[in-house]
Amino acid sequence: MILEMKVPSPGESITEVEIATWLVKDGDYVEKDQAIAEVDSDKATLELPAEAAGIITLKAEEGDAVQVGQVVCLIDTEGKNDAAPKEEAAKEEAPKAETKAAPAPEKPKETAPVAEKTYASGTPSPAAKKVLAEKNIDAASVTGTGKDGRITQDDAQNAVPSMGTPTGGNRGSERKKLSMLRRKVAERLVSAKNESAMLTTFNEVNMTPINKLRNEYKEAFKAKHGGVTLGYMSFFTKAVTRALQMYPDVNSMIDGDYKIAYDFCDISVAVSGPKGLMVPVVRNAENLTFRGIEAEIKRLAIRARDGQITVDDMTGGTFTISNGGVFGSMLSTPIINPPQSGILGMHNIIERPIAVNGKVEIHPMMYLALSYDHRIIDGKESVGFLVAIKEGLESPAELLMDNNIQKALEL
Repeated sequence: MILEMKVPSPGESITEVEIATWLVKDGDYVEKDQAIAEVDSDKATLELPAEAAGIITLKAEEGDAVQVGQVVCLIDTEGKNDAAPKEEAAKEEAPKAETKAAPAPEKPKETAPVAEKTYASGTPSPAAKKVLAEKNIDAASVTGTGKDGRITQDDAQNAVPSMGTPTGGNRGSERKKLSMLRRKVAERLVSAKNESAMLTTFNEVNMTPINKLRNEYKEAFKAKHGGVTLGYMSFFTKAVTRALQMYPDVNSMIDGDYKIAYDFCDISVAVSGPKGLMVPVVRNAENLTFRGIEAEIKRLAIRARDGQITVDDMTGGTFTISNGGVFGSMLSTPIINPPQSGILGMHNIIERPIAVNGKVEIHPMMYLALSYDHRIIDGKESVGFLVAIKEGLESPAELLMDNNIQKALEL
């Protein structure tokens, strides 16, 4: 029986995908549910599993754009796996091979005699030696044309100091088509820059209070919640959802001549995956506890790392948090994730001297950057929003935990 494998729909509104990589070759035997290809959509890269076991015949090439529902391969379910019998036969033949007589040693091949270098090879004549000294050239870098390879005066005068040459190194290049996902990301980033009035405002936050809380409670938190760690993202997500409720315009977006406002906070969190940056969404983050936020971010990060992230995981989102600090970024201007109106950039934590009550103290400091769409968010709101995040992070027990740390951390 010949089974036609068609491209399944990876998500709503997606009508076309691209064959990124075939994981099997034409004529291979495949098992049921074995990953046979990676397909790119404009939102994610997904694996295509075999629907049955059998011999596969490919009907599309890598890089081909195929419609959802199009046949991309055939599977002959009556085909047999020939690899196993061959392996068994090889095992049976192996002992016989041991009784064969050893082949007679081959006679060494005769090689042409190589002319030996004489004492004169590479030796400059007195006149040539003087010229080379004046030009500060090593005689070893000059090829002699005189008798027995001797360096003549002409050789020395024609020699050029070795400073490297413009064509002396590798000059290869590679032309490779971008994946459909990467092309869509590029399109959206250019669109965000061209179609929004994007501005960025900055502030800094003293991370000492959060560091103290984490150092005091992280071990108990991890033991209580089955290995879930108390990271920075739960504090930042809590601070963001609090600020979004204080400044609802930041949690809105433009749709033509209309403004769409949301009464929930779906926070997109940028995470790094094997196919590049992914932005899965933490749904209704305003209702999640510290443990709930950390567990959900961990789950989504693992799915992104393992290439299991889906379109549904990344659809929606009303605001984005991007943590460039994990890669060492000190300051940046993050680009809005359209159609959202704002994105918060976190950066690395550096100990710096700051003034505290008229005295200079060393504290772990982080720069924050808020990029926002000025068409819908005014400067006063953007600054107030970022200040509200700063206040929440610098007074976490009071503003993010209602002065009840044990209850907030569910200890």
